[in-house]
Amino acid sequence: MQHATEFDSLAFILQGGFVSISVAVILLIMSVASWYFMIVKTVQGAQLKNAMKRYIAEFWEAPNLQAAITMIKIDSPAHQLATNAVDAAHHHQTHVAKNTEESCSYDEFIARSMRRSVAQTTTQLESGLSVLASVGSVSPFVGLFGTVWGIYHALASISASGQATLDKVAGPVGEALIMTAIGLAVAIPAVLAYNAFVKQNRIITATLDGFAQDLHVLLTTGAPLVIKQQNAKNQHNVQSIHTQNAKPVGVPA
Repeated sequence: MQHATEFDSLAFILQGGFVSISVAVILLIMSVASWYFMIVKTVQGAQLKNAMKRYIAEFWEAPNLQAAITMIKIDSPAHQLATNAVDAAHHHQTHVAKNTEESCSYDEFIARSMRRSVAQTTTQLESGLSVLASVGSVSPFVGLFGTVWGIYHALASISASGQATLDKVAGPVGEALIMTAIGLAVAIPAVLAYNAFVKQNRIITATLDGFAQDLHVLLTTGAPLVIKQQNAKNQHNVQSIHTQNAKPVGVPA
């Protein structure tokens, strides 16, 4: 009985003409696209969070700032931010005239570089979310359109046959509702995934912002604002960064 229902539903879509088939194909494409981005963004988010956690931990464990930048080879947004910030600090020291009042300050120059790095990471994290948002908002209406067209097509066929009994009407109309069900089946996972990825991106961005603030303090004052390590060895390593970068301009060439 179950197989007959599935066969009738598929047959109904195929018999609905170009419009019904087009709606079904569009919903299929939406479903494939949304599941592709759900898988990709899940893997990407897990990799980014793990890489950032490892890099930030190893960064504060490094003996000095130069070692933290050059020796840690973990590809993560935090690494890119730290590299850009140090390059910006070195560029400001090298090229900005010290007596030029109109030039951007050292503090602001580094902050702008960090904001640019954070913005680039945010853009990378948000790629694909527009597809999930569009699928989640549009696919129910696409399915509803298929249902409306299916009901119209079914009623037109019933009218042409002259048999308007309940059993003749309920079957085709019920089969037409399969399009709405497909639209909802496509939309619900996309909406749930979109909300989950927005929360995930917010956590990653907050972690990156926190690291950027700590690094900004280190580059502008020569010492970290808060020692976050919990054991004596890590505290000693952070103190080494404080000692070897005693001046705000102590950035490796």
